[in-house]
Amino acid sequence: MKHILERYIPEHSVEPVFGLIESNGIHLKIVNERKTRHGDYRRMPSGGHQITVNANLNKYRFLITLIHEIAHLAAFELYGRQIKPHGQEWKRTFQKLMLPFIRPEIFPSELLPVIARHFKNPKASSDTDAHLSVALKRFDEENDKNYIFEVPKGSIFRIYNGKIFKKGEKRIKRYECVEVNTGRIYLFQPNAEVELLRTAN
Repeated sequence: MKHILERYIPEHSVEPVFGLIESNGIHLKIVNERKTRHGDYRRMPSGGHQITVNANLNKYRFLITLIHEIAHLAAFELYGRQIKPHGQEWKRTFQKLMLPFIRPEIFPSELLPVIARHFKNPKASSDTDAHLSVALKRFDEENDKNYIFEVPKGSIFRIYNGKIFKKGEKRIKRYECVEVNTGRIYLFQPNAEVELLRTAN
């Protein structure tokens, strides 16, 4: 398992992460990209624990995602299965588990303050924290996608499921966009990744 972890997470995080996996009896599966989630945790019918994480994540996002899912397991074990999946118990557990990793041997210096700020009140997904998501994306492989906030108002773009939208106004934190085929309005996080088809005239 250690040699597999070395391919996916920062070098100095391998030993402590391996310890968490071993001590909690976790079966870790590294899977193909899923557009709707980076990872998940399931308690198996046998009583064992399975965590899946997407293989395409950069090593910093992979580490955060893996600890996020281990925190689900630990919070359920500690507080019982009636707690909210991303409630206060999970947040406290995630903060405690993540704290030993927030150091310069593991994360680049430019990421550390963004991560520290995020973990004052961790969100249900790193993607819902636009600052963290954008900071982490700098370490992804190059692709042809844009963030919604980078796309000019009135531009036409496509999302991962093929639906096409026109970008509208910003409403507080999110952008109001119209689905071209139906005229329905959807709200997009500023860090949603999209394929730009045509800029505004």
